[in-house]
Amino acid sequence: MNPSRPPLPSHLNYQFTNRWFDDNSRGVWDEFIPKLMPQRILEIGAYEGAASCYLIDVLSRQQSLELHCIDTWEGSLEHQASGIDMQAVEQRFLTNIGIAKIRSPHPTRVFVHKGRSDRELAGMVHDGKQGYFDFIFVDGSHMASDVLLDALLGFRLLRVGGIMAFDDYLWSDQPQGQPNLLRTPKIAIDSFTNIYSGKLKLLPKHLYQIYIEKISD
Repeated sequence: MNPSRPPLPSHLNYQFTNRWFDDNSRGVWDEFIPKLMPQRILEIGAYEGAASCYLIDVLSRQQSLELHCIDTWEGSLEHQASGIDMQAVEQRFLTNIGIAKIRSPHPTRVFVHKGRSDRELAGMVHDGKQGYFDFIFVDGSHMASDVLLDALLGFRLLRVGGIMAFDDYLWSDQPQGQPNLLRTPKIAIDSFTNIYSGKLKLLPKHLYQIYIEKISD
């Protein structure tokens, strides 16, 4: 806690039920987000909004911000198998985003796109948002076909010099057994980075996530 800032009222505390973002992203983002200072951000897979709120908290201290969040809030196969109440997850997302906007010192516009990422991303391409975003975070479906579509359409929407981050690079629904490669992100991310190798640069981060910089259209 920052000792110079008084504690927040209890109604402005975030409602997160897991530490996925803290464990997998925060350490890396603490390093590169303040350097990149993206103003136009696209998040594919928002869940409870932990990454969204982090971006608002950090970036709105110094600048205005435009954040687009895509999610069905229907849950992936692993959520459905675990019996997670996705309506409650969606409500926590909306509550957390509302809190982040109240706390933000500079204007923050959040656009919530509730639907499948392929349709929402294709709609953005159709609307002329090619090269629009400074930072894209891909953390939606873990199905290889879905991840590949997110990567291809997201790359169209990313500006030259922008950063795209893929979460769950090594994720598997059978961590102790033989994974079904078509239900893992890795094969899709590898295919994308190989096919587009002349248009992107891999950034050194950590193995659970992959970061690329777009160097040409």
